[in-house]
Amino acid sequence: MLTKRIIPCLDIKNGRTVKGTNFVNLRDAGDAVELARIYAKEGADELVFLDITATVEGRKTLLELVNKVAHTINIPFTVGGGISSVADVSALLNAGADKISINSSAVRNPELISELAQEFGSQCIVVAIDTRYVDGKHTVHTHGGRKPTDLETISWAKEVEDRGAGELLLTSMDTDGTKDGFALELTAAISSNAGIPVIASGGAGNMEHFYDVFTTGKADAGLAASIFHFKEIPIPDLKLYLKERDISIRL
Repeated sequence: MLTKRIIPCLDIKNGRTVKGTNFVNLRDAGDAVELARIYAKEGADELVFLDITATVEGRKTLLELVNKVAHTINIPFTVGGGISSVADVSALLNAGADKISINSSAVRNPELISELAQEFGSQCIVVAIDTRYVDGKHTVHTHGGRKPTDLETISWAKEVEDRGAGELLLTSMDTDGTKDGFALELTAAISSNAGIPVIASGGAGNMEHFYDVFTTGKADAGLAASIFHFKEIPIPDLKLYLKERDISIRL
C-alpha cells in the first residue's frame, strides 16, 4: 500500500502566506520561509507553494521566495502560480522547486500539459483543479477561482492525466476554508478513475477529516492550510492519529 501524505499549503500573496474561505476574505498567516521550515521539521511529507494572484496580476511566480524556501527545507516542494511555458518551469526548477503546478494555463492551452511532461517528465507536473458545484455539475474554475469554465471536473481530470500529468491537486471551492471536511464524493469519483495520485484539498477542520479523505475519498494525499498555519492541528499528532487507525503514513 502506498504511504499517504500530509501536505501543508502556503498560499502566497505579496510575499506573505494568506488564507481565506471559499477563495475570498484572505487574512495573513505568516512568513512563508519560516512556516516552510517549521513544517519540514514537524514531518510534513511535502510542501505546496501557490502564488495565488500571479495569474490574475499577469506576472510570474516569485522566484526569489521560491529559492529561499527551497534552501530551508529538505522535503519535496511543489510551486504554482503564473506558470505558462517551458521557460517558466525551467526557472522554477532551477530555483529549487521539485514539482510545478499549473491550472489556468492548462485550461487555456491543454497542449501545455503534454509539452511540459515531455520536457521535464510527468513526475514533476501537477495539474491543479479548482472546482465548484454549479447548476447541478462540478465545474472547473481558473484565475484563483474567479473564472468559471465550461469544463466538467471529472472529465477534465481524466483528460489531464491522459495528456501526461503526474499528479492531480483537487480543490473543492465549496468546502475550501470551511473546516467542514473534504468533498469526499467528488474526491472518490476522481481517485477511483485516476491512474495517478490525487491530492485532496479544501475543507480540512479536524483529524477525522483526513481519515475520511484517505478512506472514503480514496485520496493519496491530504492538503490543508489554516489548520496548520494557526496551529490548530500539529502535524506529528495528526500522523500519529492516522497511524493508530491503520492508515499507512510516514512518522
